Amino acid sequence: MVRESEFPDHFPTPPVWSPPGAPARCRGCHRPSHSFAWFLGDGGDPAELLTGFLVDNGLPVRDVHAPARSAHPDATGTPCGAAVYVSAAAGAAMAGGPTGAPTPVPGIPDVVAVLYTHGAADPPPPADPGFALGAWAQSWSRADHAAAVTGVREAIARGDVYQVNVVGHASAPYTGDPAAALARVAALPGARYGGVLAGDGWAIACASPETLVQVRDGRVTTRPIKGTRPATPAGRRELLASAKERAEHVMIVDLERNDLARLPGVGPVRVDELFAVRRWCGLWQAESVVSAPLTGELGLAQLLRAVCPGGSVTGAPKLAALAQIARWEPVGRGVSMGALGWVGPGHVDLGLSIRTVAVDGARVHAWAGGGITWGSDPVAEVDEAAAKAAPIRAALAGTSRSDA
Repeated sequence: MVRESEFPDHFPTPPVWSPPGAPARCRGCHRPSHSFAWFLGDGGDPAELLTGFLVDNGLPVRDVHAPARSAHPDATGTPCGAAVYVSAAAGAAMAGGPTGAPTPVPGIPDVVAVLYTHGAADPPPPADPGFALGAWAQSWSRADHAAAVTGVREAIARGDVYQVNVVGHASAPYTGDPAAALARVAALPGARYGGVLAGDGWAIACASPETLVQVRDGRVTTRPIKGTRPATPAGRRELLASAKERAEHVMIVDLERNDLARLPGVGPVRVDELFAVRRWCGLWQAESVVSAPLTGELGLAQLLRAVCPGGSVTGAPKLAALAQIARWEPVGRGVSMGALGWVGPGHVDLGLSIRTVAVDGARVHAWAGGGITWGSDPVAEVDEAAAKAAPIRAALAGTSRSDA
């Protein structure tokens, strides 16, 4: 089932709600014109249905290697590109793996595309002084989270899998308009894919620093992030010296190299940068850069099937890791651990939707987790997930510092 719709002329696109991954020179000029939505129960091939929608609306994504330029922001009414979102469950379906537990935000589609044209944007809405966030409720206890880590370690000992990313969910009730709170999340330091995507009764705010896949200037690139420590001098030294973190990271780099090598029209895959330590809010994280030249035609559907869901939030081997995720996580990953970004003429830039929250009509939802290897300590893994969630919660509550 294909669900397409047009936005009314008055649909607001305030500048603080710039789509994640959109070209910087177009910020503040985006107005949505048409949208596409797909749910897991709709059937069909979501990658192909998405591709067809974009092609029918003027984006030549059956060959993302074809050179083209986005429209100039002064060209009012000219198509610019599309914000694209793929849930973790949709990514698992594309990969042929189990989709996991049901999502806690069933009203949000599993694949969304919003086509944008250029035009004068509406002013941002005023902050709602009545917005209030209630107490957070975890989807599992610390003991349950630690037990899942232990279960994954046992699977590793049996040889079922080498590494698995384990993710927890939490939600909180809210009152008032969450727009300003979502904008604070999108503006967190280091948010390479900072932005907000909204639909009928829902919104997604992203502060992700991680590139799932980018196609630009004749190359396809991914930037996996794996390894976390507090953003202190001691934390940086500890991250660089950790054999466990480096081994975990290299496993995912190898997985991402394999994902890119599966693509048609791609030359030799290389690691441009390995285990570079960068900062996101109050954390050091290790990032690598893996890329390959484009030597022939490459379609968006092929690209999505190869890289979704991202290896750094699944594990290795990917399908075996998805089976462990489905076994241990009691709540679906929803909008998190998927893909969120921009597709334009000759330009694809999709972030991995970590550090991402969703709102429905009643609650705010957030997810956090980490990669589990044989050397993982269950208590330390639970604490690491809490550290990753802290800046997001603080931003939603309006208590975050610029360097938090």
